[in-house]
Amino acid sequence: MLAAEYNRPVLQSRKRLLLLIAALPALIVVSAFLYMAAMSVLEGEQRTFIQSLEFAAETLSTTGYGKDASWSHPVTVLFVILLQFIGVFLVFLIFPLYLIPVLEERFEARLPKGAPKVEEGTVLIYQSGSAVASLLDELERSGVPVLLIEDSTDEARRQSDLGRKVVVGTLDDGVLGRVSFEGVRALVANGPDDENAAVILSARQSGFSGEILALVEEPFHRKPMMLAGADAVFTPRHILGAALAARASENLNPRLIGAQALGRRLVVSEVRIHPDSGLAGQMLGEAAVGQASGVTVIGQWVQGQLEAQPTAQMTIEPGAILIVAGSEENIRRFSEKRGSIELNKAGTFVIAGYGEVGHKVVQLLRDAGERTLVIDRNAGKGVDVVGDVMDLGVLEEARVADAQAVIVAVDNDSATLFSTVILKDFAPGVPVIARVNQAQNVERIHRAGADFALSISQVSGQILAGRLLGQESISVNQQLKVLKANANGLAGRRPADLDIRESTGCSVVAVGRGDDVLIDLGGDFTFDASDEVYLCGSVDATQKYLREFPQ
Repeated sequence: MLAAEYNRPVLQSRKRLLLLIAALPALIVVSAFLYMAAMSVLEGEQRTFIQSLEFAAETLSTTGYGKDASWSHPVTVLFVILLQFIGVFLVFLIFPLYLIPVLEERFEARLPKGAPKVEEGTVLIYQSGSAVASLLDELERSGVPVLLIEDSTDEARRQSDLGRKVVVGTLDDGVLGRVSFEGVRALVANGPDDENAAVILSARQSGFSGEILALVEEPFHRKPMMLAGADAVFTPRHILGAALAARASENLNPRLIGAQALGRRLVVSEVRIHPDSGLAGQMLGEAAVGQASGVTVIGQWVQGQLEAQPTAQMTIEPGAILIVAGSEENIRRFSEKRGSIELNKAGTFVIAGYGEVGHKVVQLLRDAGERTLVIDRNAGKGVDVVGDVMDLGVLEEARVADAQAVIVAVDNDSATLFSTVILKDFAPGVPVIARVNQAQNVERIHRAGADFALSISQVSGQILAGRLLGQESISVNQQLKVLKANANGLAGRRPADLDIRESTGCSVVAVGRGDDVLIDLGGDFTFDASDEVYLCGSVDATQKYLREFPQ
């Protein structure tokens, strides 16, 4: 049945081509007889069948004429004109409709319409997109097989060109019925909410008992998704909005502004170094950040470029963003004393963009008692200034220069980047916090001047990868990932004796022991079996560590 469904379009196009091939000789022969008759009766000249056949072929193929180039009788002239238009119609309309599709089907890789067998342990993902982009990369690096279901042929072909296994089809044409759930370990539903519900119900009705994770756009759809059969439901846009709001207001989150917690103890945060800071211009070794504040510098953003695995000779650049790891209290102390620019505590928070993410940011800030001002292109309830955030007149009307911070929550990364450039030029002292769609654009938006940038791909990718792979980690980008691991294979040994950096490319940045986060791992330090080990390195390096020290 599946093979028949797959071959039906191919057979139909070939049938049309065969009909065209059969019709063309008949048309030429009929035209030749009609021309031979017209020349004899109307023009008074005799033409053989071969001569008439030559004329008909030249006319219908639009390649020109031989000795017959003018006619006197009006009917003959009209007949020739008709043949000319039929020839043009054949060349420019019939051939593209019949011949080109067959050639495309012959030479272009065909997208599968189903997957009657899947590899054991496969993660099935319904529709790709920015929300699962980081997850796809993480699963592939971990060696987990993935199968994508796409309803768009263009997107399916793009994913196929990236080397991913894809099935193309819609729910209406029964694509789920053509995919085997035997061997699937988990299903991730990433389509529109109504389609996600249909996918979940179909999977459960087919007998699938594995884990189903759903990404939804509306929070009130979480409960219906759970009733449909999902094991966990996430709202990544709202989580992203909450992270951006927390970065802006310390009233919203009594923990640490914009920090990401890893495990129960370690916190990873980004701190912009003000040009007047005592750290600006110092080498990392001279600054002795660890001894002075109890945090570890694991990276530095400079003009959008990430310096990962910093050395003691790395210069702390004025205006750069340091990525630091440590306990919550130590990072708070470091940020307040050595780092970021002083905020205008009396100012308003300006939110540019009032979509899903912007709504969540505004809601959380107002619930925390903060004053907000919303800029959006479209007038509506909750919008204070109607206009484009890239318009200087709009920025003046919104009094952006007096704001505590600007949260750019527009839904286009190019607009976010350009808005950031304009905002930093208009009000250099006002922090810019940016929402990003694609994780690969975080670096560009940092380079444009954003003090903090977070992508929906990072947010949802970390949540889903942690759920599916059992790993707790924070990915800054391909070059920098912080991973929490247990002390398996390390107990009773000293860091210096293990050569972890040399053998895996990872560095041990902290150890969680009891309620403490240990940063200074001196020469006498040895790992305990109950320790939480926090490692920093590239994505590939952390994978290598996990292979060498299985969890």
